[in-house]
Amino acid sequence: MSDRYDSAGYGDLNVGFGERPAVVTVDFQLAFTDPQYSTGQSPHVHTAVENTATLLKHARAKGLPVASCNVGWCGPDDMGHWKVRSLYDGKFFIGHESMALDPRIYEPGYDVAFTKSAPSIFFQTPLVPFLTKQCVDTVIITGCTTSGCVRASINDCFSYGFRTIVPEECVGDMEKGPHDDNLRDVGRRYADVMKIQDVIKYIDDIEPNTEPLLTAAAAP
Repeated sequence: MSDRYDSAGYGDLNVGFGERPAVVTVDFQLAFTDPQYSTGQSPHVHTAVENTATLLKHARAKGLPVASCNVGWCGPDDMGHWKVRSLYDGKFFIGHESMALDPRIYEPGYDVAFTKSAPSIFFQTPLVPFLTKQCVDTVIITGCTTSGCVRASINDCFSYGFRTIVPEECVGDMEKGPHDDNLRDVGRRYADVMKIQDVIKYIDDIEPNTEPLLTAAAAP
């Protein structure tokens, strides 16, 4: 159905893939992916984890750079003014077992991994230097949550000049409605929102990179 966005030309153009892609995973830590935690009980996020694990197998097989992050703090004093009560109950503090990246998506010794303290995976983290060193021009964004840290990461990815690709089945939220709304919005402006099978097909067609990554991985 046509609307004012359509008539104004929003979403008319595609970003497209460049020559050197990387995959990033945003906050797929146990606090969000393990049902024993209150913030880890979203089936929508669980499905995104499984889909991302499949995507990453294809990406690593081709030698593509992968960066994974979790989000956490030393305690309340170094946190922003978050309005989410569950962030203050300890499981997002450094050292808590729920801070660990989900083993389904994290491969130590391959992924570059770090802890962020703000919504975007780009904000005051080593990500941009890592991507620059790997000559990346295209960033495939996965993770949770779509309406929060994933959207902030998409915005910053665009702002840094990277081609931004979002496999819609590889990002998840607490509810599907905000997920759909935010993907629609970023798809109009900043990113190509694609089906996972189309992203995997693109990855599978890339010539494999047999050279090791130049940056050693570090577990968060």
